[in-house]
Amino acid sequence: MNIYINRFVFNTVAFSIIFAALTVQFSHAAPTAADIAFAQAKVKKMLNNIDSFWLERLVDKTNGGYHLNHNQAGVDQGPAPKGIVSQARCLWYFSHILNNELGDQRHLEAANHGFDFIMAHMFDNENGGFYEQIGADGKTVTVDRKHLYGQAFMLYGLSEYVKATKNPAAARLAQNLFQTLEEKAHDDEYGGYQESFTREWSLLDDDSQALMSVAPGVKLMNTHLHIMEALTNYCTAFDDAQARNRLIELISIQSNTVVRKTLGACTDKYHRNWLPIDEAQYNVVSYGHDIENIWLLIDANRAAELPNGPYLDLYKTLFDYSLEYGYDDENGGFYDYGSFNETASSKRKVWWVQAEGVVSALEMYAMTGDEMYWSIFTQMMDWLEAHQVDWENGDWFSNIDENGAASGAKANLWKSPYHNGRAMVRCLKTLESPIKK
Repeated sequence: MNIYINRFVFNTVAFSIIFAALTVQFSHAAPTAADIAFAQAKVKKMLNNIDSFWLERLVDKTNGGYHLNHNQAGVDQGPAPKGIVSQARCLWYFSHILNNELGDQRHLEAANHGFDFIMAHMFDNENGGFYEQIGADGKTVTVDRKHLYGQAFMLYGLSEYVKATKNPAAARLAQNLFQTLEEKAHDDEYGGYQESFTREWSLLDDDSQALMSVAPGVKLMNTHLHIMEALTNYCTAFDDAQARNRLIELISIQSNTVVRKTLGACTDKYHRNWLPIDEAQYNVVSYGHDIENIWLLIDANRAAELPNGPYLDLYKTLFDYSLEYGYDDENGGFYDYGSFNETASSKRKVWWVQAEGVVSALEMYAMTGDEMYWSIFTQMMDWLEAHQVDWENGDWFSNIDENGAASGAKANLWKSPYHNGRAMVRCLKTLESPIKK
């Protein structure tokens, strides 16, 4: 196996031993046409299970928008607030299904329904941007502060909806949001974006209660990951030179700034000047975000019309770190998180981490032809099929603990069809394309 280490400082001998062991463990012949067809059938089956679950439950015909408050069995638990992140993700999902020719009139109606609600009740006509949360009645603004994480997902969802419907009102709204973020949130001094704002786009005071469970002034790798994702989508929907320049800036941040060079992994929390917040509680690696970062960077470079070759050593390094410390060698699947250079401290398997894992493994195989990544992809798909997918009630279990017990709600402010639906659509698309050797 080729090892690329020119960007990072590692113990070459130790890593050679580790990688040699991984090569043996994941030894796998190149997939045949039958293997690929089998994988496609499995992915389609999982996508149908996901799609049918959400189509039956999401559209709130009484109060508008999307309703997400369902227990582990998918049973509605009653009225619940509507948050910017999940509303935007659902709009994106139904639009994305249409854009990949996997949907029908029901998906179009669901997408239109969500957009109408977002435009009528979540858009801040006075100040620009979108409210963080609307009450269960679908009208009352219950959280009017603004965090860039939610704004990013709204840009992401609107851009996908524009591609699906060519709706001019949606196009204006997306372009308005991009300009608002440019004017109100971009950090011209240090790069990236400041994240926590009042309704009027004033920075929150240090003593204010910020969103995303961090103090105001903190910059998150996670937020910037999804701003990059949003601008990737925006740049494929609009010919906007300013947006492309900003996307290139975010590619630099996600491929360099948030990568701890002597570690070979990313951390999440940074001061405004991008120095890492070096505290024990923050010196952890989220395996899911690192492997998600890989394939979102691949897409961002493609949208910016930049080559991925110069980043390949980084992609391999990030994947190999998570594989060494955060992967279940016996059963498949990535764990939640862990301290630096230590085996995962949280060994639960979270639905979104598994979704990012299968996409990243397949994309790495498509890019490199290294059969290890195909082996990881197939092992993860086997594990998902046997444990994470809820074949009885639909969709995926939120969490599976070390003993195999499931926990968590099926639908809430943070769990929607975005991660696993996106993963299955992306895997189908990649499996249908020629493998790049």
